[in-house]
Amino acid sequence: MATASPPRTPEPLPQEQHFLAALRDDDWPIPAASLGLDEVGLDGPALLELFESQLMSRHLDLQARRLQARGEGFYTIGSAGHEGNAAVARAFRPSDPAFLHYRDAAFLIERSRQRPGQAPLWDLLLSFVASRDDPISGGRHKVLGSKALNVPPQTSTIASHLPKAVGAAHGLGLCRRLGVSGEWPAQSVVLCSFGDASFNHSTAQGALNAAGWAAYQGLPMPLVMVCEDNGIGISTPTPAGWIEASMRARPGFHFLSGDGLDLLDSWRAAREAEAIARQRRQPVFLHLRCVRLFGHAGSDAQQAYLSAERIAADEARDPLLVSAGLLRRHGILTRAQLAERYRAIGDEVARLAEAAIRRPKLESAAQVMASLVPPPRPGRGQPAPARQEREAAPAPMAKLINQALQRLMAGHPRLVMAGEDIGRKGGVYGVTQKLQARFGAHRVVDTLLDEQSILGLGIGLAHNGLVPILEIQFLAYLHNAEDQLRGEAATLSFFSDGQYANPMVVRIAGLGYQKGFGGHFHNDNAIAVLRDIPGLLVACPSNGADAVGLLQEAVRLADEEQRVVVIIEPIALYHRRDLQEAGDDGWCCVDPGARHRLPPGEPGQWGEGTDLAIITYGNGVLLSRQAAIALEAEGVALRIIDLRWLTGLDHDAIQRRVAGCERVLVVDECRRSGSVSEALVTGLVERGVAGERLARVTAEDSFIPLGPAATLTLPSVATILEAARRLTGRR
Repeated sequence: MATASPPRTPEPLPQEQHFLAALRDDDWPIPAASLGLDEVGLDGPALLELFESQLMSRHLDLQARRLQARGEGFYTIGSAGHEGNAAVARAFRPSDPAFLHYRDAAFLIERSRQRPGQAPLWDLLLSFVASRDDPISGGRHKVLGSKALNVPPQTSTIASHLPKAVGAAHGLGLCRRLGVSGEWPAQSVVLCSFGDASFNHSTAQGALNAAGWAAYQGLPMPLVMVCEDNGIGISTPTPAGWIEASMRARPGFHFLSGDGLDLLDSWRAAREAEAIARQRRQPVFLHLRCVRLFGHAGSDAQQAYLSAERIAADEARDPLLVSAGLLRRHGILTRAQLAERYRAIGDEVARLAEAAIRRPKLESAAQVMASLVPPPRPGRGQPAPARQEREAAPAPMAKLINQALQRLMAGHPRLVMAGEDIGRKGGVYGVTQKLQARFGAHRVVDTLLDEQSILGLGIGLAHNGLVPILEIQFLAYLHNAEDQLRGEAATLSFFSDGQYANPMVVRIAGLGYQKGFGGHFHNDNAIAVLRDIPGLLVACPSNGADAVGLLQEAVRLADEEQRVVVIIEPIALYHRRDLQEAGDDGWCCVDPGARHRLPPGEPGQWGEGTDLAIITYGNGVLLSRQAAIALEAEGVALRIIDLRWLTGLDHDAIQRRVAGCERVLVVDECRRSGSVSEALVTGLVERGVAGERLARVTAEDSFIPLGPAATLTLPSVATILEAARRLTGRR
C-alpha cells in the first residue's frame, strides 16, 4: 500500500457539527428500548468494535465529500444514518452471502473483522477515487463488495438484487439435494438489504412474493431481507407505518423490527432473524428504522424539500450519538477517549485518502472492458455425454431440442431448468415434455408467473455454482424483466473485475409467423434490447440440428466459460416439417448427437452461388430457401449465410463468406430500426462492399397484429424475391 506523510487533522465539515457539539457537552440521546448489554448478549469490547465500524463508515462519507470538492472523488451517496447495519453484520457468519444496499458500508467494515488481512478503509477509498487498484470493481464503480467476505457487488438503486437473493437462498437447499458442492456452506443464510423507497418497486415486490410463495409451500428459503427504513426516497416521503403494515401479516414471512439507531436493539433483532432463517430455513423480513443524514448524495440540496426543523430533528437522531451514549453509560469510554477515537479514525481515513488518490486509474477502453467477459471457470470440464439412444429419423426442431435437453440433464448433475409451465404441462409448445417426470420437480421447476423472479432465480442459482437453463415463455414477456439480464446478470463480471459471474442459459420462444394466435404479445420481433447488452451472447437457430448444436454449446459456455447466453427459438419453426410442399419433410433434421456444438461466430451456409448472397437467420433462412427455389429456376446462382449467433458478429468472417458474390441481400425478420441488418450492412460497407451491391429486406417498424394480418409487416418469400430480382437486375 502506498503511504504518505500524515496530513494535519482535516477541518470539520458542517455535517460533523452536531456530533462535535454532543461530544463537547457530553450530552447523548437515550434509545427508546434502553436495553442492557447482558440482556442482548453483547459485551463491552464488542460494542466498542461496532461503534468503531460506525465511525469508519461516517468518516468515509465525510472524506468522500472532501475528495469531491477537490475533484479527486466521484461518489458521495453515503451511509450516514444507516450505520446500525454494523450490528447486522456481526449477527451473521462471514460465509453467509450478503447482497447489500449501497448505504451498508458499516456492514462491510464490520464483516471485515471476521476475516484476517482485510483493509476495508483502503479498499473503499480506492473505489471512491475510481482507482484500478480497487480490489472489487477495478475502478469501474463504487460498489460494496468483497470476494473474501462473500459480498457480491451490487449497483442497483431499485432493489433489482432481491430476486437473485431469493434464487440464491433456494439454491442452498437445492445443491444439497442434488449432492453437489456450492459456493457457500449448505447451512448458510442469504442476506439482502434495501431501502424503504425501493421496497415499492415491482422488482422488490416480485421478490417478496416469490420468497413467500415458496416458503408458504414448505420449500426451504433461508433468507433475511433487511429493509433499512429512513422514511424518504430522495425527496418523496414514505408514509409512516407503511412498511410494517405491508409486511407484518405477509404469508410465508416472519416479520421482525428493530431500532436501527440503537446498536443493542439492532443486534437483538438481527440475531433473532439469523436464528429463524438458519434453524427453520424460512424467510425473515427485518424492518430496521433508520434516518438519512446529509441528503441523498453530495449533490442533493435537501433543504429544497425538507424544512430546517425536519433536518435538525433528523440530525438529533444520528445513530452515532446513540452509540456514543451507550458507550458512556456503560462505562466503556470516557468523553476524552471518545474524542480521541473520533479524531484518530478521521486522521487515518484522511491519510489513506491522500495515498489513494495517487493510485493508477483506468486509462484505456481495453482496460475498462477487460472484465466484460468473465474468466473461464477453473477446474470445470464438460461431463461425458450421457448414454442415450438417439433417433435416426428426421424430426422437427421442438423434438430435437427436447432430446438435447434430456441428454444434457442426464449427463450434467448441476443443470437445473426453470420456467412457467415447463414441467407438468411440458411447455406451451411441448418442447419440455416428460422432462419433469424423468428428472423431478426440483430439477425441472414450474415457477410462478413472473419473469423477474424466473431470471432472478437463475442468477441466484448460478451464484451458488449451479448451471440454470431458464425458459421465458414468449419474447414479449422478457420486456417485463430485461433489467435482470442487463443490470444484474451481464454486469456482475464487469463490476467485480471478473471475480463473480452468474452464468446461465435463457431459452426464449419468440419471433413471428404464428398464424391465428397471440398478436404482439406472442409474436414479437424486437431483439435490440438483447443485442446491446455488453457481454451477453444471443443465438437463434433456423433448424433442429442447429438448435441442438447451439443449445449444447450454450451449456458449455455457461458451465466452462461462465457466460450468459440467450437462445431465441423461433416458435413458427418448432413443429415445422416441410420446406416447400406438404409432406416433403424438408425442414426436419436428424439429431446430430451429444458432441455437436456450434461456437459463437461460426455461421452456416447453404449453396455456393456467386450471383447473390443472402445473409439471414431464424425464420429468414426458411423463407430464403423457399425463395431460392424460384431464383435458381430463373438462373440466379446463390448462397445463403445463416448467422446462428446474433451478437459478437465476426464481420471479417461474414465479409469473406460473401466476398466473391456480385450482390448481397440481408433478410432480417426483425424491425428495420434497431435490427441486426443495420450492423451487417454497416460492417460490409466499412469493409469496402459498395452500397449499390447491398439491399435489405426487414420487418416494418410495427407491432404484429392478430389473425390473417399477422405476417403483413414481416418479410415474406414474395418480398425476398422482389428484392433479389431488383438487386440482380432480373426486373
